[in-house]
Amino acid sequence: MTLHLGYGTNGLTDLRLDDALGLLADLGYEGVGLTLDHMHLDPMAPDLTERTRQVRRRLTSLGLRVTVETGARYVLDPRRKHGPSLLDPDPDARAARTALLVRAVDVAAELGAHAVHCFSGITPPGTTADTAWKRLTESLTPVLEAADRSGIPLAIEPEPGHLLATLADFHHLRGLLGDPGPLGLTLDIGHCQCLEDASPVECIRDSAPWLRHVQIEDMRRGVHEHLPFGDGEIDFPPVLAALAASDYRGLTVVELPRHSHAGPELARTSIDFLRDAMTRDAGLRTAATATTATAKGAAPC
Repeated sequence: MTLHLGYGTNGLTDLRLDDALGLLADLGYEGVGLTLDHMHLDPMAPDLTERTRQVRRRLTSLGLRVTVETGARYVLDPRRKHGPSLLDPDPDARAARTALLVRAVDVAAELGAHAVHCFSGITPPGTTADTAWKRLTESLTPVLEAADRSGIPLAIEPEPGHLLATLADFHHLRGLLGDPGPLGLTLDIGHCQCLEDASPVECIRDSAPWLRHVQIEDMRRGVHEHLPFGDGEIDFPPVLAALAASDYRGLTVVELPRHSHAGPELARTSIDFLRDAMTRDAGLRTAATATTATAKGAAPC
């Protein structure tokens, strides 16, 4: 399989960024999902350009690829989780989120990232669906223009409970925006298990043309809780095989944002689990090929 495994820094928030990157390289990860936050490349602090260049040098020295993630909980507002969003009733608040995403695109370009991740946000109370979609398209337009200029795809994530919650919602947004080239998809495998009618494998196959970023963790049906591998319901060998068959070439990033207290150990067990799952699938496919070949060579009854 040609999968490139990464780990999200939002699951390593108790570590300094330099230490987190060194840990992931030592464990054998090929990349990192870098969430811009106050403890890891703060996008709101001074000297962002120089700090970004330092991170780029560190990534290069370790041989790590990167995607830029923008799901920090309180990076814009210390009192509102993920606030303000792209759907905020206040146009100045929406503009602040848009500006953060444009800044993330600039950071991604400096780092040589393969994508910038984002999500829509929750529809505010009293807001109609039409108004929410209008705000989303208007708020994303400057970000997509920046992504187009930089050549860095914007990969929006369907998030349970948000306006854009499902793959169908992603395609609705594509239609509203006129299917712009820079707009791609972040597919979270756990979210597929949690919310989509289709299986995770079917979601991968259906969304393959738009995949620009992949997050992966275990999850249970109907429960939006990111779980370590083996604690949920997902059968991972077929999922990893479907990703490999999709020709997706970006990072597949382990997403455990509520497990930083055990981040170093979970980073180790996660890569072991995924490598074992890939090996098991390869063994099954080899056995199936051998069985087919034997059957074809057998004398007819």
